[in-house]
Amino acid sequence: MIALSLAEIAEVVGGQTHDIPDPSVQVTGPVVRDSREVEPGSLFVAFVGEHVDGHDFAHAVVQAGAVALLASRPVGVPAIVVGDVQSALGALARHVVRRLGATLVALTGSAGKTSTKDLIAQVLGRKAPTVFTPGSLNNEIGLPLTALSATAETRFLVLEMGARGIGHIRYLADLTPPQIGLVLNVGTAHIGEFGGREQIAQAKGELVEALPSVEDGGVAVLNADDPLVRAMASRTKAKVILFGESGEADVRAENVRLTDSGQPAFSLHTPSGCSEVTMRLYGEHHVSNALAAAAVAHELGMSADEIATALSEAGSLSRWRMEVTERPDGVTIVNDAYNANPESMRAALRALAAMGKGRRTWAVLGKMAELGDEALAEHDAVGRLAVRLNVGKLVAVGGREASWLQLGAYNEGSWGEESVHVSDAQAAVDLLRSELRPGDVVLVKASRSVGLESVAQALVEAGTEGEVAAR
Repeated sequence: MIALSLAEIAEVVGGQTHDIPDPSVQVTGPVVRDSREVEPGSLFVAFVGEHVDGHDFAHAVVQAGAVALLASRPVGVPAIVVGDVQSALGALARHVVRRLGATLVALTGSAGKTSTKDLIAQVLGRKAPTVFTPGSLNNEIGLPLTALSATAETRFLVLEMGARGIGHIRYLADLTPPQIGLVLNVGTAHIGEFGGREQIAQAKGELVEALPSVEDGGVAVLNADDPLVRAMASRTKAKVILFGESGEADVRAENVRLTDSGQPAFSLHTPSGCSEVTMRLYGEHHVSNALAAAAVAHELGMSADEIATALSEAGSLSRWRMEVTERPDGVTIVNDAYNANPESMRAALRALAAMGKGRRTWAVLGKMAELGDEALAEHDAVGRLAVRLNVGKLVAVGGREASWLQLGAYNEGSWGEESVHVSDAQAAVDLLRSELRPGDVVLVKASRSVGLESVAQALVEAGTEGEVAAR
């Protein structure tokens, strides 16, 4: 964080100083909520959680170098005490962002947020110092913590914004007001909580409503291929830039194709020129993500050649998102187990089919959460798609939702042992260890709550330990 004194922080957040001998002492280290991340000069934010109370670590974090706590009660060590720690953290982030002078880019969407955020960060990082959301810390706590990690040298701040209801993105955009707002898509993720795609579109569109006017430098970057996103142009006073494969897009892809290994390639067209892109990531769905990143980079002054080079060299920065591991025995493990919704599940299956040409493919799939009344139909549809894409083996893991996946595959024409339903992750690991053969490609994907990353990790470890599963 940019250096601020404890007295200044107390004023910004409306707090009272306790046990602080010298209020002029500055916070020069990171602002953290995890006691293990404390460094000399840190400010420790003491949240009271369901299982852990950050105040209990007060003495330990001060001994580790924290200059003070942001707390909801006095703790016998230097602290700024406030009525609501979360609100105080947001107020501090808002204050720091206003002082930064950096260009703030915010993005949201139903699918692909984290992958696109990682691409934008890597592309803009070639132009100037860039700070971006780590992983998926895109909520009312993770977002201000990310903003507070920016320094005086930061020129671009790239923030992912998530939402589980109307008003969430409006709140986040108020904490960290963006100059550029990107909306990727409107899908069915969390549809059970929102109630429908129109409500999701209403929530996602709060980002473009929060942008400055075109005269004040606001830019809305919208997906021309998604009608619900494209319609958001009427909800903003900012300049509108369209990306996609549509001929009307300002930044578009032509001649989209997949390499033999399943990596997307395309011709990138921008208002400033054209260039060729061949990505290191897997799956055609990354074309849209790359175009979104390219549109942001173009608005910030990068040429088509600079953008294409950066996109072609960019990798995955976040774990368990199409994370590809080649085992010594020739088995390929694709760990996409961080999360799942119908759109990302379909994209991952298509990527598996592309990667597995001429090879035997396995789809190890589990529950997609928060689909509400659409859950049965969506799981059934994914099971059917696996069959239509000629996935060799479907392993549905878990309870009711997994049985719907398997039933969909069966009703689409799966027969014999082409699809199987197992009870849990360990049963899936046991099955795969006994049946995998050199050359097989295995996709592992489900909602985060299912924890299928353990399956992918076990299979990777089996290969590195020299276990040959084929019998």
